[in-house]
Formats: sequence, C-alpha cells, structure tokens
Amino acid sequence: MSRIEILVGGVGGQGVVLSAVLLGTAATLFENKKAVQTQSYSSELRGGSARAEVIISEEPISDPQVRRPDILILLAEDALPKYIGRIKPKGLLVIDSDLVKGAKPGDYEILSIPATSIADKEMGNIVVANLIILGALIKKTGLLSVDSMEKAIEASVPKKAIGLNLNAFRRGLALMGE
Repeated sequence: MSRIEILVGGVGGQGVVLSAVLLGTAATLFENKKAVQTQSYSSELRGGSARAEVIISEEPISDPQVRRPDILILLAEDALPKYIGRIKPKGLLVIDSDLVKGAKPGDYEILSIPATSIADKEMGNIVVANLIILGALIKKTGLLSVDSMEKAIEASVPKKAIGLNLNAFRRGLALMGE
C-alpha cells in the first residue's frame, strides 16, 4: 500500500464521520501506518449533508486532501451525484443498496451491501449500518486487519455501544464469506 484515499458520503446521523475516524484510528494506533482524516457536514444534527475523508499510507502524508478516492463509500442517494465523478478509475464504489439506488456500472467495481435493512432487522438499530459497510469493506479489501478495526471500535465508540458496533462490524465481515 502506498497511499489509499477514501471518501465517505452520506447524511448526518449515518456515522459518516465515525467511519473515517475508525479507519484512521485502526491504521495509526494499531497498524503503525500514517493517516489523516477530514470531515465536512452541515449544521443540522441529522439529515444534512455529511462527508468524511481519510488517507492511509505507509509514508508520511504531505497532501491531506482526497482528490481521486480509491474507495468511495456512499450511504445516501444525494451523495451519489456529488462524488461519483471523483472516484479513481478501477476504484471501489461501496454503497448501502437500501439507500443508494442510482449507482450505475462504470470504470469502478461496485460493492453493494443492504446495510440499513440488515442493521434494522438483525441488529434492531439502523445507526450501525455504517459498521456493516466497514466490515464488508475490510473483508473484501484487506485494507486493515479485523483485529485493528475491532480495537478501533472499542477505543472510539461509547462503552454501552461497543457490543452493538462490534456485532454490526462482524456481520459485515460475514456477508463477504470466509
């Protein structure tokens, strides 16, 4: 891995920022990699536009801006037209297929996960759909280790929510098979 650029787009309340924070935390604290994370969101607590970016690298990161994401994670339909044009050729588009319906084939691979319905039906809480997405992403790409991600979850979410978040992450891993 030289430099992996990741952009997460969605709306407030979906864990857009937390997703990027978890990836950066796992990389820096538990895998001795370099990472930089930035975020942008509207003033509404829930429902406004949200974007988070993370760059993970073996080398120091001198340019902290995600320009052409290798991995584009979309958690809301509104994010699709905003960010799809930025994905790197041959990149990976990861979508919550319950909420992002307009994704069309292109010069990228699509990983389509029904994360919201799984979170609702199996976890009883749609707010962990982002963790299901992250589990599937980690299993598919090997970007970071499962152990590092689990440690990042334990270090980053409130104690009362650790079990739910770990279960959702592990459910995402299981979606991709053994």
